[in-house]
Amino acid sequence: MSKTILVVDDERLLRWSVRQKLEGWGYNVMEAESGIAALQALESQAPDAVTLDMRLPDLNGLELLIRIKKQWPDLPVLMMTGHGTISDAVRSLQLGAFDFLEKPINFERLENTLKNALESHALRTVVERVTSEIKAEYSIDNIVGNSPAIQDVKALVQKLAVTETTTLLIEGESGTGKDLVAKALHYHSRRARQPFVIQNCAALPETLMESELYGYEKGAFTDARATKKGLFELADGGTIFLDEIGELPLHLQSKLLRVLEDQCIRRIGGVKDIHIDVRVVAASNRNLLELVKKKGFREDLFYRLSIIPIWLPPLRERKQDIPVLLKHFISLCNVRLKKSIRGVTKTAEKMLMEYQWPGNVRELKNAVERAMILATADLLDDEHFHIQISTGALAELESQGDWRLPPNGLSLYDVEKLLIQQAIEMAHGNKTNASKLLHISRDTLRYKIKKYRIAAKG
Repeated sequence: MSKTILVVDDERLLRWSVRQKLEGWGYNVMEAESGIAALQALESQAPDAVTLDMRLPDLNGLELLIRIKKQWPDLPVLMMTGHGTISDAVRSLQLGAFDFLEKPINFERLENTLKNALESHALRTVVERVTSEIKAEYSIDNIVGNSPAIQDVKALVQKLAVTETTTLLIEGESGTGKDLVAKALHYHSRRARQPFVIQNCAALPETLMESELYGYEKGAFTDARATKKGLFELADGGTIFLDEIGELPLHLQSKLLRVLEDQCIRRIGGVKDIHIDVRVVAASNRNLLELVKKKGFREDLFYRLSIIPIWLPPLRERKQDIPVLLKHFISLCNVRLKKSIRGVTKTAEKMLMEYQWPGNVRELKNAVERAMILATADLLDDEHFHIQISTGALAELESQGDWRLPPNGLSLYDVEKLLIQQAIEMAHGNKTNASKLLHISRDTLRYKIKKYRIAAKG
């Protein structure tokens, strides 16, 4: 579909010549010989861009620019004049003009500038739409629950999102929704259009963590064949979410503290500081204050992070939220799985309310998804929720003996922890051999050992 350009100029011959060029480039053209006529044209038909003369018989071009930007802030406006000054050009750009062109018109430049203006506007529209969709996906309303504890969390997140607080700490057990809170904090802040970068501190080997966070200069070490930006640089202007912050090695904690204090980073092998504007949201499923007492976490970093802590209660302490969470997850799965499950039976709901949910909200979400995949009826009953481990894992265990799932189900959390402990014992503490027994990578095993707080040597 052809774009429409409004040409605003009191010189009839100039309007004609610009029209000829624009139509030759494939645009539709509207004309206005005065400021009032331009405003009327804008009201009657929304063009995609405007070329605006600085001198009009009724309104000054800058005055008209102000009125256009007030009512149509995203509309690209190209200012044109035969009597331009540097101050006029600067002022028009400050007021929101896309560019400033002098007469006589260089039509090649006009064509390129107009093309750039329209592409920039289209890209900005797409970014705003995507940002709006992401913002809706990670809305504060998606922190589901009616319990007083969750209502307090939502109110605090709403307040903190719009502040300029540079560091925030989210605490709570695994599966309580710390990542959802972090995303809500970002996408409801002024940084929403800027990057949101996530790093799980337990998922990276200690030897790689510093280079991932801060980057490195070319030649800093043997394999550094090119300069690499770290996650802090990539998050500039936005937010970096450091999950499992309690797993950050002590020597890197001191470097993080400096970054928080000075808002500067230095790449490995670098000689200069790089200023950054980043909000740091940290999360931990461990009690950091207890870690501080045990000398496992720096006291100064803890207090720098926890200026305003956010505590997410475990699901077992807010069971009144289970019915609304069930409704929420069923609705989401209905869309994704193309089903039309209406809800759960009273018996199933009672069973779910009595269960302790060691995996918290994440475990409930996974249980709902598994139940819906297996369901053929329009209501989920208690039998659907008794299946707490995957069919594949069950088959593997059954093949090794007369193993059966207990009548009341079994937590996947407990099963996985038990299997990891047994594998480590069978491997006599050797993590490489234990990971082979479990058919997972050594790094994955290390992460799960930390997750379940399993004592392991080597």
